[in-house]
Amino acid sequence: MPELPEVEVVRRGVSEHAIGRTVSSVEILHPRAVRRHVPGPEDLAGRLAGRVLSAARRRGKYLWLELGDGDAVSDAGEALVVHLGMSGQLLVQPADVPDEKHLRVRFRFADGGPELRFVDQRTFGGVHLADLVEVDGVAVPEPVEHIAPDPLEPTFDLDRLVERLRARRTGIKRALLDQSLVSGIGNIYADEALWRAKLHWARPTATLTRPKIRELFDGVTEVMQDALHAGGTSFDALYVNVNGESGYFDRSLAVYGQLDRPCPRCGASIRRDAFMNRSSYTCPVCQPKPRNAHL
Repeated sequence: MPELPEVEVVRRGVSEHAIGRTVSSVEILHPRAVRRHVPGPEDLAGRLAGRVLSAARRRGKYLWLELGDGDAVSDAGEALVVHLGMSGQLLVQPADVPDEKHLRVRFRFADGGPELRFVDQRTFGGVHLADLVEVDGVAVPEPVEHIAPDPLEPTFDLDRLVERLRARRTGIKRALLDQSLVSGIGNIYADEALWRAKLHWARPTATLTRPKIRELFDGVTEVMQDALHAGGTSFDALYVNVNGESGYFDRSLAVYGQLDRPCPRCGASIRRDAFMNRSSYTCPVCQPKPRNAHL
């Protein structure tokens, strides 16, 4: 599933190619893609026609397009929320390019330029309209208001997060994946950041010093910035940017998915542990298991 860097790559592409343009029509080719829009496909298409895509925003893994009316692009009170799910893609395509096999929603524009297409092989993703609400001075869609700021946001408060983490009684990786604490960190980048900070995924949060937590989040920010520069992480053709190109950060992964390969730092063989119906990858030397931790 795409994590923060992958969603940010898509957001930047949409911002470059679609923001400021007026939607002329919306064609919905599969009803499941708009299932979260309770009034139905016709309502969604009708309400989007004539609207301006005024801004592309993101919080964590959540992406939305603010909507304006005519020239009033700054008065957005509503947004088109885009759920990429496990295989959702937003592609910018010339109108004469043949439809993708799994094309679900097509957005045409008044300027007659390239279309914006939502493609989703597994149909776990989708789009829907939502009202914007203000949370700590930031406008976010109602379905996103419970999601904490992510480490790349200007409003991210590391001091507050440090205290909240130290007050928890859980393993550090579980805390990193808790979107009510901090958003945008998934399995891949949690493992990579923990490796950079030399922390085992089961290390209890209450045992971490404030400087160590800060070091960890330096690693979180660094690994996400590195992934952004590489266009994100692609393990298959399902994640691509708006031009249909895959990211290549998978070539730089230190531990995630690297079972039995040598640790880039010490040479020990990377190990894999079961974790919340998924996997955690660690270096047994650089990231020793904490004593008395529940594994």
